[in-house]
Order: sequence, then C-alpha cells, then structure tokens
Amino acid sequence: MDPQSYQINWTPMDDEPSPESRAEEMKKLYVDAEEHLPHNMPKPLGKGIDINVFVDADHAGNKITRRSHTGIVIYCNCSPILWFSKRQNTVETSTFSSEIIALKIAVELVEGLRYKLRMFGVPINGPARIFCDNKSVVINTSFPNSPLKKKHCAVAYGKVKSAIAAGVAFVYFERSESNIADLLTKVLPYSKRERLVRSIMD
Repeated sequence: MDPQSYQINWTPMDDEPSPESRAEEMKKLYVDAEEHLPHNMPKPLGKGIDINVFVDADHAGNKITRRSHTGIVIYCNCSPILWFSKRQNTVETSTFSSEIIALKIAVELVEGLRYKLRMFGVPINGPARIFCDNKSVVINTSFPNSPLKKKHCAVAYGKVKSAIAAGVAFVYFERSESNIADLLTKVLPYSKRERLVRSIMD
C-alpha cells in the first residue's frame, strides 16, 4: 500500500464533501484559523513532500481500566517516520469519543512535524492527509455546525475542525482492513497483521 497513491485513488463517501469544500465551510466558522509558521524559517528548497497519517483507536481496550488505546503512523512520502502507540488519559464511553481523541492527537503531531520540516527548509505539498476508519468521525468533522456536548471531546472536535479550516490537514475515511494504525492498537489475527506489516515494508 503506497500512501502517495491515495491522492490519486481516493474516492469520497457518498455523504462526504470534498476536502476543499470542507475547508471552505470550516473557514466560515473558524474565520481566524491559520497555520502558525516559524517566523525565522529558511527558504524551502528541493522537492516537496507529502504527509500521510493513519490513525486508529481501540475503544475500551484495557480490560481493567477500560481506557482506549491510540495508534498513529505518520509517513513522509513513502517512508514511515513516526509511530505513536499510547493509552488514552480518559475513559471514553463510545467508540466515537475515543476516535476523536485519537484524531486530535494525530493533528497535534502533524502540526509539530510541519513546523519542524519548515525549520529544516523542507517544502510541504499542501495539507496532511489523515486516514481514519470511523465513518462517523470523518462525516462529523466535515460539517462545521455539528455539535458535541461532552467538553473534553468538544475541545478535540474543535481542534480537528480548526486544523481543517487552517489547511493543516484533511480527514479521509480508510477501511479498517487496510488501516496500518490497527497494528498499534490491538491484537490482530496473524493474517491481517502480516498483511499490514507487509504494506508498511512495500
């Protein structure tokens, strides 16, 4: 599985607006959203890179505390450069909540990576592409007026929407069968684990 191919092969869900139209809608709500650029960054040189991110959460995966587990894999072009696998700090009562928390963490990692790359003088090709296997999360982050009442989830929700409005990242739906981040969140059958590991190494 080549992460760069997603910009060509990806097709939206029936109820998912295009990333560009989604960002335009978000800008109407988050009018002051913008990416913070280093004030002393060097002039970017060379070929630009694409940032692709796979994110997943194992809801209530810990049998004792019932905390969920976040898994994130970040690619620069075809190279995986960052793995993140960590138990979440809160107990989430729904899969949606654990996934939105994981997505917020992924956005924060992307923001830090983009800042570092710019300080190295590396050009970046547009927003990062974040692939999530929860349709509800992808669809709900596509519409600026969809609310969340649970405060800490709403903060994560707002963070993701603000990042979309600022052009930092776009969120796409990725089926669980091909979501590489599954490797970092749960125990998988041998056949699926082997297939996902091979997709990283190809």
